[in-house]
Amino acid sequence: MARTGAVRAKAAGAAGDGGRRKKRAGIRRFFTWRRMLAYVLSLWLLLLGAFAVLYYMIDIPEANAVAKAESNVYLYSDGTLLARTGDINRESVTIDRIPRHVQRAFVAAENKSFYQDAGVDPMGIARGLAKTVTGGGTQGGSTITQQYVKNYYLSQEQTITRKVKELVISLKVDQRNSKDEILAGYLNTSYFGRVAYGIQAAARAYYGKEAADLTVAEGAYLAALVQAPSQYDWGVASRTGKRLVTQRWKYVLNNMVEMGWLDDAERRRLRFPRPLPPKPTPGLDGQAGYLVDAARRELIASGVSEQELAAGGWTITLSVDRAKQKSLERAVARQLAAGGRSARDRAARSDLQAGAVSVEPRTGRVLALYGGRSYTQHYLSNATRADYQAGAVFKPLVTAAELESDPKGAVAAETGTGPVPKYTGKAGPAMVKKTAVALGMDPDAEGFRPRRTIGLGLMGTSPMDLAGVYATLGNHGRKVTPTLVLSARRGDQRIEGRDGIGDQVVRRETADTVTSTLLARPDDGATRKNWVRTVGQPAASIGGSSDDRRAAWFAGYTPDLVTVVGMFGEDHRNKRQTILPTAFRSRPAKVWTTYMGEALRGARPAGFDLRIGGVPAIPSELPTAGERSG
Repeated sequence: MARTGAVRAKAAGAAGDGGRRKKRAGIRRFFTWRRMLAYVLSLWLLLLGAFAVLYYMIDIPEANAVAKAESNVYLYSDGTLLARTGDINRESVTIDRIPRHVQRAFVAAENKSFYQDAGVDPMGIARGLAKTVTGGGTQGGSTITQQYVKNYYLSQEQTITRKVKELVISLKVDQRNSKDEILAGYLNTSYFGRVAYGIQAAARAYYGKEAADLTVAEGAYLAALVQAPSQYDWGVASRTGKRLVTQRWKYVLNNMVEMGWLDDAERRRLRFPRPLPPKPTPGLDGQAGYLVDAARRELIASGVSEQELAAGGWTITLSVDRAKQKSLERAVARQLAAGGRSARDRAARSDLQAGAVSVEPRTGRVLALYGGRSYTQHYLSNATRADYQAGAVFKPLVTAAELESDPKGAVAAETGTGPVPKYTGKAGPAMVKKTAVALGMDPDAEGFRPRRTIGLGLMGTSPMDLAGVYATLGNHGRKVTPTLVLSARRGDQRIEGRDGIGDQVVRRETADTVTSTLLARPDDGATRKNWVRTVGQPAASIGGSSDDRRAAWFAGYTPDLVTVVGMFGEDHRNKRQTILPTAFRSRPAKVWTTYMGEALRGARPAGFDLRIGGVPAIPSELPTAGERSG
């Protein structure tokens, strides 16, 4: 019986193996190399057939609406009109009025195979389609012909339909037009920033000359600029932007040498050609220009291309509260005008600049912003510029870093001027920088490295960045990024503003402890009591000058509103930083007090919900400065 069972089992196993072999054989028959080749060829023929149909169905259209660009409308949060933009600065020029070295600079920058290709880059198209399908945003690699077609015939939207049309029309345009005609079209339709469309407008906007007079170095800068005009505009670029555009300028010139269009010895003699300072757009005087510029930059950072935004037709609603905006403008104007009437006093006031940002900490929405005396007089926004030292307002960030690095350790003794602890060295420069960047400081700012001086706040910052920092502290350590755009819509296209609230970046107890050290209390002096009386509720605040005495700051917040004010010394003739007169260093606090008193008038006082030592604490129950130091 046992033998019979074994035989049966063996037979069954053989049958099973035979079944598996038959199955594998069936799969192999289905996937033979001949069949696979037939599948690939069939798919290829299907794609070719589909493309052939598209090729004959899609004609070269008329010029698009870029040549007839509409206005962009900017609204306050209540829907009332803030500004309207859209005037286009454009003048087309023929190819013979564009120097050969300028033409070659653009080819070297954007499409080295331009004179040999058929108008498209298959690999670039594949990358672009893949990025669009996967939701990865835009992707470079388009030829000059494709960019010309997109600018002149199509739109800037990132859809598969538009990309397929771009591919087909580019092939037809390359067959119909000469390379010189295509290059001229590209140079005349590209957007260069500063509301300048085309190489002629760009030459005037950046170098004050005709396109025909551009040098090799200037042409290379404009060729580098077209990739990211807002980021690469030298007049308003950040330190990072200047570094990136310089690298790209060198890349363009090196490509020209590689392609035999520029002598290597001449290349080594060239120096970066700094462009002229930008001129403000007409019609955006007062604070409107600063608000529009900040909103544009936020939209571009969120993925709206500069070409698409410049083409117009957008209705953009900002988070700015019209009443609070007017209150901030009045408060700053009053302090800018205060002082004696002598010629010396007037000269001193002319060298005084101010910037301020007010943010709602629960949402990150910017409710008011002051960028300067007027956008048409001072193009660079004092609300977002980050070239003045932080000074005293950086000290609470050092405290936060020490609490993060040693949560159980005691904080250092108080300074003689307020309740903010001194830097003790518990947290090294790396930890201080890590904490400061997490809270919202610029990671590229200098001044984080030296251990002995890091507590002096030698790094550059802006009212906007500091508003985010203090909003994060007031939000119990959960990251707050100031945001200005509520929504942007054009036709059926709608973009929602980004979420201003992020992750927990420092421990709640760290943030609440820092807030407690900054609270205005009866034992902290008559001035601080006056702030509380004026604002009408408890407020955490700190102010002071920078180490180089060129800036004075005041940062303060309640649970409902965070406002940072800066006063800066700047020579009105050459725009260089200057020493801020002593008489002006207390004015940021006066601006803050006046504005916050108006902005919070009638508001129900909101107490700070602080948790220190693992238990809830309210301001009246917090230890005094003397008790804290004990």
